[in-house]
Amino acid sequence: QVQLVESRGGLVQPGGSLRISCVASGIILDYYAVAWFRQAPGKEREGVSCISSVDGSAYYADSVKGRFTISRNNAEKNTVYLQMNSLKPEDTAVYFCATPTRGCSGYEHNGLEFRGQGTLVNVSS
Repeated sequence: QVQLVESRGGLVQPGGSLRISCVASGIILDYYAVAWFRQAPGKEREGVSCISSVDGSAYYADSVKGRFTISRNNAEKNTVYLQMNSLKPEDTAVYFCATPTRGCSGYEHNGLEFRGQGTLVNVSS
């Protein structure tokens, strides 16, 4: 059985940082493109970032470019991280990781093969 499990999010002050992780079981995550999505209350799902399985290329939504970094744990092949810096209140959302069916190309809109349950990140003072 395949599972993707996100680490606990939490409450962060504006301007703060938080790293969340996505740990897979049942698959070797290194073989898959992995994307982070978020969904705020009353809003549509947004593709935040994606990392390729082919060459490690990373892609970011304009709203997080320069502030968020996606990466893989090269030693342990089943973990992907999302480092979030300079957090803003508008980053508040449930974040979840997933494996897009067509890699990172068009990941924002394509299907997802596996996905986690999500973790709440609340940016507030």
